[in-house]
Amino acid sequence: MSESRRSNTSGLALSSLLSLALLVGGACGPNPEATPGETASVDTSGENAQGTPEAVNPETQTPAPSFQDEDALAPSDQEADALAPSDSEAVAEAPSAPAADLAAPSQEEALGTTAQAATGIRTVAAWETLFLGRWNSEHTSSFLPMSKSLDSWQFYNLGYGVDGNTAMYRATGKTQYLDRALLYANNVVNNAKVSSSLPRSQFKDSYMGWASARSDTVGQEVPLFESYCWRYVTRMLRVIKETPALYNNSNYRAQYDKLLAFTERNMFEKWLKRGANSYIYRVNTHMASHWAYMAMDLSRMTTDATKKATYMTVFNNINRDMPNNTSSLRGQLKTSMVNPAAYFWAANWGSSARPGQDVAHGNGVMAYLVEARDAGMEWTATDMQKFVVTLNNVIWPSATRYANYVDGTGSGTGWFNDGLMKLGRYDANLQRRLETHKVGNNTQFYGNGALNAKVLSGQ
Repeated sequence: MSESRRSNTSGLALSSLLSLALLVGGACGPNPEATPGETASVDTSGENAQGTPEAVNPETQTPAPSFQDEDALAPSDQEADALAPSDSEAVAEAPSAPAADLAAPSQEEALGTTAQAATGIRTVAAWETLFLGRWNSEHTSSFLPMSKSLDSWQFYNLGYGVDGNTAMYRATGKTQYLDRALLYANNVVNNAKVSSSLPRSQFKDSYMGWASARSDTVGQEVPLFESYCWRYVTRMLRVIKETPALYNNSNYRAQYDKLLAFTERNMFEKWLKRGANSYIYRVNTHMASHWAYMAMDLSRMTTDATKKATYMTVFNNINRDMPNNTSSLRGQLKTSMVNPAAYFWAANWGSSARPGQDVAHGNGVMAYLVEARDAGMEWTATDMQKFVVTLNNVIWPSATRYANYVDGTGSGTGWFNDGLMKLGRYDANLQRRLETHKVGNNTQFYGNGALNAKVLSGQ
């Protein structure tokens, strides 16, 4: 417990430094996974009522630990409040703008330049150079201590480190990046405790997990914090499974087997058994998308036919037929009312009301959809083309103008790292715009920029 308190105290100090830096310099978008109108209360009975997640209250939360570097991670909602008190999810973004404002591409340009336009984009090697400029500083100041923390709230931002390193491995094939992502995941697993031993757990069962040290969920096991990180752990594991040189290497295979077994029981089975309608089929698009992401990955790795069927049921339900709602991810998608070539969707199931999904959390939805499309599961090239137009023309109409919602309204932050920027792998013009983007330039941004470049170059 003392280690948890030390980690949290350190995180608060770093958050204070980040808040000060943000006030005088550049800023990134918000990251905590809560949407307007969600309750801050936590149901400790182990079975949340539908519409009552372990939601974040931006007025009372403890900030997540943040990098000392001012634009390394998106700030917590508390930090966002300090910048824009009128809107806790909209940070006043003030990056240094490019010399010339880049106009958004036309619809024709946005709908299919991947094949002919891979030339003239930043190379994988150039992205890697930028990545390495932050790699060790982010590791020592944030991701490594987060991975060793006993506080599950720390794992939320840790997911960005896992994702950035995995993306850079996929772009370069250099195992030093995969090794670092594995280190983070192994550290988290090694610090897991039996639920019954966690003094304030609301479950007290035989599954392994972690307690939150955040002020509004102290001592509790929080599925959001775990799933937000673990979608990227399962993606990393799938890289090992699908890369023969890794899967047939005894060192990587041993780590893969250990982490997969832990994930199947103490991540997926745990929250499924504790209450699928509350903890898997979540109250909004972005929270549910994390579980669709993990279910997809696990379905492609497991050797157990019964488990595979369970994973595919969850995957298909979230995509097509939520058992506790009247909609689904596919059901939420509508033709944009401001651009017929784009998509619009609302975060709340069954809603089609404007302004729709906020961009900050839309990143989480897109992180899943991109990987599902690349796996050939449910989501198509046509879907991705519509999302490209949504980002290129509706959310980001010019270099320093960012919408706060997917209908193009509001003043957003331009923080696209966690999902939207991954659309660059489908469109070279969008990738070129991302090369000039000044928001969120950390290892997750650079790692995924490199992976986009690799895909676009046809490697």
